[in-house]
Amino acid sequence: MKLISLLLKSDMTQKNKNPFNSEPLSTKDKLHLRHRIFSSIYHYKRKKRVFRFGVGASVAVVLLLVTFSVLRGSGANASGIEHFVASQKDIPAGQEIQLILNDQHKVNVSEENAKISYSTTGKEVRIGDSKALNQNANPSEAIVYNTLLVPYGKRSEITLSDGSKVWLNSGSKLVFPAKFAAEKREVYLEGEAIFEVSHNENKPFHVQSKNHDLQVLGTVFNLSNYKDDAAIYTVLKSGSVQINYKTNALFNTQKSVKIKPGMLSAFNKNDREVQKSQVDVERYFSWRDGVFIFKNDALKSIMKKLSRYYNVEISIADDALANETFSGYLDVKDNIESVMETIKAAETPGFTYERTADHKLIISLKQNL
Repeated sequence: MKLISLLLKSDMTQKNKNPFNSEPLSTKDKLHLRHRIFSSIYHYKRKKRVFRFGVGASVAVVLLLVTFSVLRGSGANASGIEHFVASQKDIPAGQEIQLILNDQHKVNVSEENAKISYSTTGKEVRIGDSKALNQNANPSEAIVYNTLLVPYGKRSEITLSDGSKVWLNSGSKLVFPAKFAAEKREVYLEGEAIFEVSHNENKPFHVQSKNHDLQVLGTVFNLSNYKDDAAIYTVLKSGSVQINYKTNALFNTQKSVKIKPGMLSAFNKNDREVQKSQVDVERYFSWRDGVFIFKNDALKSIMKKLSRYYNVEISIADDALANETFSGYLDVKDNIESVMETIKAAETPGFTYERTADHKLIISLKQNL
C-alpha cells in the first residue's frame, strides 16, 4: 500500500498547505480522493501488464527471429539436390529396376545387371546395348534430375554424364543430374554403391546423404547408407575423400574428417559422430563381381546382406547361432540354396534351414538325434 499512502499524502498537501492540519475532510473531498486513488491503482496495474506483455512479446520476437535465421541458414546450406529429394514423394520399389526421367516418365529396366549410360549432354540415355531414350536436359535451364531405383535382388551399373561410373547394390536409390552443373557435381544415395569418379580438380564430386556429405575429386570408394543400418559406411580404395557431417541439424553445425585409402569411416546416425578404422577394402568391393568376402562376421550380419542381395526374408531362430562368426568367400552368382549349402559346410555349429509357404527362409540349430 505504499502507493496509496503517497497519493493520500499528496492529496492532503494540495488541500491543506499545512500537512499537520487535522481538520476532517468533507464528504465531497473524500469521494474525490477515493476516485483518484482507485484511478491511480488501475493505471499502475495496467502499466505493469503492458510492460510484462511488451517484454514477453520482445522475447518472442527475438526467439522467432533466431529460429528463422537458423532455419534460413540451414536451408541456404542445403544443396539443390537435397531440396529436390525432399520435395519428391517416396516411390514404392517395384520388381524391376526403374529409371525415372525429368518428366516423371518411368522406364522399367528388365536386365538383372542393367547397364545404363548417359551422353555428355545428358540428353541421350542408353539402356543395355539395344535401347536408347531422349530427354530435355538444356544446361541453360534448371538442372534436370533423374532417379535410378534398384529393388532388392537386383543390381545395376550406370555411367554418368561426366564419365563417372556407379555400381548400385540391391535396395538402392541414386538421384543425379542428367548433366552436372558448371560449378560442382553432386548425387544423392540411399543404399549401397561403388563409385569410380572421373577426376576433375575444378569440379568436386559430392555424394549427399541425410546429414552426410562425401566430397571427392577423383577416386574409387564404396558408400553404404541403408535406412535400417545404424551408420553410413564409407570405404576408400584409392584417392582421398573428405566427409562433411552435421552434428546438430537445428543450428546447422558440422565437422569434417578426411580418410585415406584402406580406411573405413562409420558415421553414426544417432550420435552423429565418425569413427575411422583400417580395413581390407576388397571385402567392400567384391559384391560388384558377385562374391561376398567375410572375416569373422556374425551369421546374422551375413544373412542381412544375403536377404538384400536375393530379396528373400531370412530369420534365425536361435540367438546363439545368430552370433556365430563365419569367414570365407561366397559366390553369390549362384542361387540362395547353393549359398546356404556352402555356409552349412563351413566349420560352424550345425544348422538347418527351411523355406516357408510364403517363400521366407528360417534358419535353426540342427537337432542331434
